[in-house]
Amino acid sequence: MTPEAAVNRLVDYSELPDTAPAYDASPIWDSGMDPFPKSRAEAVRRARDTGSSMGVSILPEGESRRLQPVVNKFFYGLRSNAVETQRLATWWGERMLLSQRPLEEKMTLFWHGHFATGNNKVRDARMVYQQNEMLRTHATGNFKELLLRILRDPAMLVYLDNGENVKGHPNENFGRELLELFTLGVGNYTEQDIREGSRAFTGWTNNVLEFKFESAQHDFDAKTFLGQTGPFDGEDIIEIILQQPAAAEFVVSKLYRFFVREEISEGVRSDLAATFRDRGYEIKPVLKRIFLSRDFYSSESYATQIKAPVHLVVSTYKKLGLEELPTIPDFNRLTANLGQTLFNPPNVAGWAGGRTWVTPATLLQRGNLFRTVLYPETDGFFAPDRVVPGIYRQVEERLAQGMNITAATQEGEAESSQLADRDEDYNTRYGGYMGYLMAFEKLHPIPRRVAELDMVTLVMDAGAANIEDVVDHLIQRFLRVSVSASDRMVLVEFLRDELGTDAAISSTPQTEAALRALLYLILSTPEYQLA
Repeated sequence: MTPEAAVNRLVDYSELPDTAPAYDASPIWDSGMDPFPKSRAEAVRRARDTGSSMGVSILPEGESRRLQPVVNKFFYGLRSNAVETQRLATWWGERMLLSQRPLEEKMTLFWHGHFATGNNKVRDARMVYQQNEMLRTHATGNFKELLLRILRDPAMLVYLDNGENVKGHPNENFGRELLELFTLGVGNYTEQDIREGSRAFTGWTNNVLEFKFESAQHDFDAKTFLGQTGPFDGEDIIEIILQQPAAAEFVVSKLYRFFVREEISEGVRSDLAATFRDRGYEIKPVLKRIFLSRDFYSSESYATQIKAPVHLVVSTYKKLGLEELPTIPDFNRLTANLGQTLFNPPNVAGWAGGRTWVTPATLLQRGNLFRTVLYPETDGFFAPDRVVPGIYRQVEERLAQGMNITAATQEGEAESSQLADRDEDYNTRYGGYMGYLMAFEKLHPIPRRVAELDMVTLVMDAGAANIEDVVDHLIQRFLRVSVSASDRMVLVEFLRDELGTDAAISSTPQTEAALRALLYLILSTPEYQLA
């Protein structure tokens, strides 16, 4: 292909079939759980006021721990949604690996970081999945349409507390993040613009999975925003924002940093912003202009990005030619150990990226990251969707020993199992333990599998005739910058020592082991951190 043909195929991906696996949701939710309480205290208050909460009734008069079923159900909701979100992240990792439309997933990941929303606060895997699908659908469409949809997205409305943004008492979270993080950036608005803009979004809330406009809570009075005055609503605010030159410059700068390099020149920024505005905030023309620019292929841009953890893991699996996402080791643990957990960004600003990915601790972890992929340990593997963690294992063990609930849930060493249960409405730690047990009954397990890796076939298919050919192929296949001549010879000598010969590669267990060891060294190099 010519560069133009290749870029068109990459960007105009809707012409290609979507062959990536569909998401199979666990049946963890029931209608009684809507709306899910913000806290255990709220769940208990509802139960005391009405006799039930989250679809569960309190126990009859005279029963001990009358509120225990409600507390159990609350923790069930927390646990099941947390683990289901891990399942969702694993599914997305496999989409990234297998999709024939890679830019679709890459752009979905970009918008996930740009419009950062975390399930730690949302607490509803359905909302998280719904937002992910929305971002995918509009990933390369029109930015104005995408902005309107994310501001009406239930997960975002919950995450930024816009249900509390009402007439007479505006909550400024929504307006502040819209201006600072989503559209204009710091320095292009005032505190008054935040307050006035927030008033325009009063009454924007959600009825569980649906957007809902509460007209009684909306401020219909005049607002003065970015120099304009009128009875603006949320859509008017979006229109005014996109009239500002800073809006296009802010968004294209983030796209540039995501795909090219950290530093963007004034000339490049202005050119890309002009394209964005002139094309009505359509995203595809900006992407094509980036990917076909000389700047994209320049030495200043090439191999200057530090791979984000998800990028590092998924791109490695792609280079290995894997046709399934390994789940031993756990995908979420691999990325989380390096600082990136899908569906749980660190804050509303998302991941800072760039050099922040590398610290003295994470550099060592990055070097060792793929050891458990190349040498998987299946014995004693921790499956987060099936293991009761931490202190709750202690509760489980104590209950199995015959202790009563009070003794089993005490801090530190439990006292005598003869200690009588206290007269309490509920036991929080027991509720936390039961939440896991109830969740595991509903959750679909994540299939556990190691990487189906055949290094001998990989190098033989590449036509590698001897050990130097093997080393050169793996360097070229996995590294964006080549190693020094001396480092290359270290790798050649290592493989020679492992095989005891310079002869052509043969299909034996010894050869497979030697090639995996060689690849482990290559994946451990500082050069491998660059994209």
